[in-house]
Amino acid sequence: MTDIDGRTQTGGRPPPAGGAPTDGPPADEAPADGDSWGAATHYAGNRLVEPRTFTESDPMTAAVMFDVSDDDRTTRRPATDAHRWGTTTYVGKPRRRRDAAAHPTDDDGAGYGAGDGAGDGAGDGAPSAAPSPEAGTKGLLATSRSMALASLASRLTGFLRSVLLVAALGTGAVGNAYNSGNNLPNMIYELLLGGVLSSVLIPLLVKAEAEDDDGGLAYTQRLLSVAVAALGVMTLLVTAAAPWIVAPFVGAGPKRELTSVFATLLLPEIFFYGLGAMVMAVLNIKHVYGPGAWSPLLNNLVLIVTVFVFWTLPGPKTLDPTAMTTPQILVIGIGTTLGIAAQALVLLPYLRRSGFTWKWRFRARPGEQDRLRELGALAGWVLGYVVVSQVGVSVIQKVGNDNGGFTVFTNADLLFQMPYGILVVSLLTAIMPRLSRAAVRQDTEAVVGDLSLGARLSALALVPVTGLLLVLGPALGVTLFAHGETSFAGARLIGSALAWSAFGLFPFALVMLQLRVFYAMRDGRTPTYINVGMVATKVVLVLVSNAAFAAPAGTNVEQHPSLPAVEWLNIATSLSYVVGAIAGHVLLTRRLGRLGFGRVARTVGQVAIASALGAGAAYGVLRGAHAVLGDGRGGAAAALTIGGLLGIAVIGALVWRTRLPELRAVLGRGAA
Repeated sequence: MTDIDGRTQTGGRPPPAGGAPTDGPPADEAPADGDSWGAATHYAGNRLVEPRTFTESDPMTAAVMFDVSDDDRTTRRPATDAHRWGTTTYVGKPRRRRDAAAHPTDDDGAGYGAGDGAGDGAGDGAPSAAPSPEAGTKGLLATSRSMALASLASRLTGFLRSVLLVAALGTGAVGNAYNSGNNLPNMIYELLLGGVLSSVLIPLLVKAEAEDDDGGLAYTQRLLSVAVAALGVMTLLVTAAAPWIVAPFVGAGPKRELTSVFATLLLPEIFFYGLGAMVMAVLNIKHVYGPGAWSPLLNNLVLIVTVFVFWTLPGPKTLDPTAMTTPQILVIGIGTTLGIAAQALVLLPYLRRSGFTWKWRFRARPGEQDRLRELGALAGWVLGYVVVSQVGVSVIQKVGNDNGGFTVFTNADLLFQMPYGILVVSLLTAIMPRLSRAAVRQDTEAVVGDLSLGARLSALALVPVTGLLLVLGPALGVTLFAHGETSFAGARLIGSALAWSAFGLFPFALVMLQLRVFYAMRDGRTPTYINVGMVATKVVLVLVSNAAFAAPAGTNVEQHPSLPAVEWLNIATSLSYVVGAIAGHVLLTRRLGRLGFGRVARTVGQVAIASALGAGAAYGVLRGAHAVLGDGRGGAAAALTIGGLLGIAVIGALVWRTRLPELRAVLGRGAA
């Protein structure tokens, strides 16, 4: 048997006698104790649930279940094998769906969980034809491109939203107060509920759908009822405690008072984050993915309108915490919360349309507590991941505020995340299901091959971006952010922080891919350990750099931030990704043997040479633009536009001359 890229499968098992492929180990195969979470795998038929990696700012859209099948990439088959589609695969001792005989395979799909997705089998028991290596890779990339569209739209409008916010509030005390207040709902949601919700809720729903007589309807209603009630109480308590929550992060004074007001207005977002994540989970169970992918667009549009309304209000010419008017504070705070609310509430009509009916249920059925215990180990490790991550976030927020640069860090990190989010996230999302199935059948060669493919495609996308950002980062910052309340110096600091940290782009993508490999191998422990090392690296570097470069006592950091201390927030973050990528490589080598990263290194080297030459051309344009137009906004815009286009052209031409197979695969002209 060969896999999708033509590799011989050495670790997989032959299909069962009926010819249907298998998605996991046989029922009588239990893994060794050291290799098990003591929980179900993230599968129900061919549907994969991937635990959160907690790297992006929107908690609502990160709990996603994927429905991508290798076989489905070449042909879409009718839903005639519904019983096997709904059968859950387990790592440990199996538990069969109760009264399976009562659910015929030729049902009309009217029950809960009968979405529009295709079944897993061919319907007549005949095995489907294995896709060719080239067709498999083309299918993967086609899936990736289609999944990128919604992400691209939401990220671009989100970027516009952030640019407008910086122009409206600036990078000084008001901007820092707003960003500090707006960061708290994300932190608290993740710590109290987000990690457990995203790692446990979807597997529980998948399992209930596979086992329960009603397809998990009553169990889903019960989970949502309990979670919504808990979210409501938790949100009220946290909002009431806003001033005490803000105190550790912001020093006493007008800035803390403004941050407390913003936090009071923004902390209700916690409820809508949770509600949106739960509704998205149910929609994904029902094979409805579009609304959740596009809903962030509505949030961005609401906030864009909010900024324009803010600009129409009377107020001081220069914003500061003591001069902002009450209407200004209320508009920007309530408008931000309304955006998150709209993102969640817009999903409710689609929930009803999918066939799910809401009913309040709180009393548990006998035996349902076993499900929570069964998945407790996974929840524990993912929660540990969250707690460790938020320690790093808290340190950066504290040091950033102390040096007047938390808004600078936030926006530089936003720019840093955009290339990864637009160019790579959709690729990793598409590659994850086949990688996970290879891990389940213990096909080490296929896992290593997919790891190599993901790393090479990530390098092809991100190494050129790194080269251009190193040169054009400050010009990009000035062009995008030097407007409204944001000074030229503040905008340039955003760009320079981005430029100094751009080296971390490819390591960041690589470590995210490595974490997905560990999750595919049903290992929730190792990603947490890797994250501990990354966060420890970041915290130590941030504290050491703060000790060396902190603003002197008595400095008005909102007007005169400590440039090195602020830049090191982003540099330390990128260095932590390098540490994580190295640790992930070492640990995966111990687990899988040789990873064959020589091919990855060759691809990185070839693309890096082309990127260096392209960056050199862009630098020449930058110097020329500054000589002719000066280093102000005009020179920055000219350098960014002409230098960026020239750099891209040079890099593209040189990479094309190398005839990299990865580039041919992206263009649909061959396999990678």
